[in-house]
Amino acid sequence: MEKVVFGFLGTTLDAGFNAQRWQRWRPTLSLCQQEDFLVNKLVLFHNGNGGDRGDLLKLVISDIQRVSPETVVEPVLMRIKDPWDFVEVYSALYEFVRHYRFDTQEADYLVHITTGTHVAQICLFLLTEARYFPAKLIQTAPPRREGFPEVGQIAVVDLDLSQYNQLAARFEEERQEDVSFLKFGIATRNAAFNRTIEEIEQVAVRSQTPILLTGPTGAGKSFLARRIYELKKAKHQLHGDFIDVNCATLRGDGAMSALFGHVKGSFTGALQARAGYLKAADHGLLFLDEIGELGLDEQAMLLKAIEEKRFFPMGGDKEVASDFQLIAGTHRDLADDVRAGRFREDLFARINTWLYQLPGLKDRREDIEPNLDFELERIVGQLGKKVRFNSDAKKAYVQYAMDDATTWAGNFRDLSASLLRMATLADGGRIDTENVERELSRLRQRQAQLGPSNQVHWADEHAWLHPKWQEIQQEFDPFDVVQLEYVVKVCRSSSTLSEAGRRLYEKSRRDKRMSNDADRLRKYLAKFDLSFAQMKEW
Repeated sequence: MEKVVFGFLGTTLDAGFNAQRWQRWRPTLSLCQQEDFLVNKLVLFHNGNGGDRGDLLKLVISDIQRVSPETVVEPVLMRIKDPWDFVEVYSALYEFVRHYRFDTQEADYLVHITTGTHVAQICLFLLTEARYFPAKLIQTAPPRREGFPEVGQIAVVDLDLSQYNQLAARFEEERQEDVSFLKFGIATRNAAFNRTIEEIEQVAVRSQTPILLTGPTGAGKSFLARRIYELKKAKHQLHGDFIDVNCATLRGDGAMSALFGHVKGSFTGALQARAGYLKAADHGLLFLDEIGELGLDEQAMLLKAIEEKRFFPMGGDKEVASDFQLIAGTHRDLADDVRAGRFREDLFARINTWLYQLPGLKDRREDIEPNLDFELERIVGQLGKKVRFNSDAKKAYVQYAMDDATTWAGNFRDLSASLLRMATLADGGRIDTENVERELSRLRQRQAQLGPSNQVHWADEHAWLHPKWQEIQQEFDPFDVVQLEYVVKVCRSSSTLSEAGRRLYEKSRRDKRMSNDADRLRKYLAKFDLSFAQMKEW
C-alpha cells in the first residue's frame, strides 16, 4: 500500500536557500530521506504562493524531487490569516478533511505533526484522534549528532494501538482515583451509589453548571460538596474558597444580608458594610445546604446571581460581581414545593440540570462495614489516640448495624456519633464486646423513643373530614379506599414525597436495579387526582 503523508510546510524549520541547507535538518525533507520509509505522496499545506513563502515552497518541492523522485508532492493552499488562531486553523483543516477522498483500502495515511505552529499541530492531533484523518501520526526528529548531514529519525504513533491505549489507561486510572477521592477513599459496595459518584466526578471536572444534591439529613451532602470543591481546586478550576451555608439558619432580613451582603446603614444595626456569602465564594464554590428553606425573595435574587454573576447587596445601588460555582443541597422534594408555590420554578429549573439523590445509611447497609474503619480514622484526630475493634465486638456491631430493623434515622451522623462514643470509652484503644453491648443498648433505647421508621401517626383524624376524601369514598371501591387511606397517612407523616415513597416501597425497591419511589408514588396518587402537597394541607 502506498504511503500518503499530510503536513504543513515549515516556514522556519524547512527554510534555507543556499548550499548550507543540506547540512541542516529540515523535517519535511527528512520525511523523504528515510532509506526504509518511502513516501509515495506528500500533501503539503502552505499559506501562500507569493514572495518568500512561494519561493520556499518551490525550493522544498525541488529538494524533495532530488532526494526522492518517487514522491509526488501535492501543494494545498490554506488561506489562514492568523496561524495562531485555533478556530481559524481547525476550521480550515476540518473543511479540507471533510472533502478529501480517503481510500484506506489502497493507502496508509499519516499526519506529520512536527511542522506548523503549535496550534496547527494540536488541530492535526485532534482531527486524527477523532478519526477525521483515518491516519497514524508521524513525528520527525533531528539527528542525534549535531553538525552531521544526517536525515534524522522518524516515529509513527498509531492512536488505535497499545501505545495510545496505555496512555488512555493512565487517564482512566487517574479518573478512578478522583472517584475514590469523592468517596473519601472508601471502597463502597453499593452499585447505585458507585454509579452516581462516577457521574458526579465527570460532571465536576467538565462542567460549571450548578449541581443539586438531595437526600435525607446526614446522608453526606456537605461532605461530598467539599470533596467536589477540593477536586476542582486540585485541577486548578477554582482558586477561591469553599463557602458552606445552611439556609435553614437564615431568616428574614438576616438571610438577605448573610447571602448578598449589605451596605452601611441599610437597616437598623448595619453599622458596617458586609460582603455576604456569595461574594465570599468569588472564584470558589458556594454550597447552599437546605436551599428549599430560602424565602421567595431570596430565591429570586439568587437566580439573578447564578445567571448573571452579579447582584445588589441590601441597601446598595451598585451591583457586586461574584463568579462562584454552586452546589445546592436539600432533603425536601423541591418539585412538590414548586407545585405548592413554595419554591420558584425558574430557580428549580436552573439548579436541576444535574440532580443526584444520595441514599441514606439504611439504603446503603452494605457500605456500613467499609465506613467503620474510615470513621475511626477520622475520630483519631478528635481523640488523639488510635482505636480499633476487637474481632468479636466488630462482628456484633456490624450485625446490629446491618439489621433491617435498625433505622439509622440520622444516617451517617448517627453512625459517626455511635463510633465516637465507643472510641471515647474504649480502654487501651480497643473496642471490646462489653463496650459494643453498652452502645447497642443505647441505640435500641433511642430508636424505641423515635419509633419505627414506618410508623404512621394516627392523630390527625380531621384529615378524613376533608371534602376530597369524602368524594374519593363515594367514587372508588372500598378495597382501593382502604389501601389509599394507609398511603395518605404515610404521606401526611412524611416530610417529602421521596421519604413517603421510600417508606411505602421499601421492600419491592430492593429488587430493582434503579428505583424512583417518588415518581412511583406520584403516579399512584394521580389515579385519585391527588398530590402529595394537597394531602399535607388537609
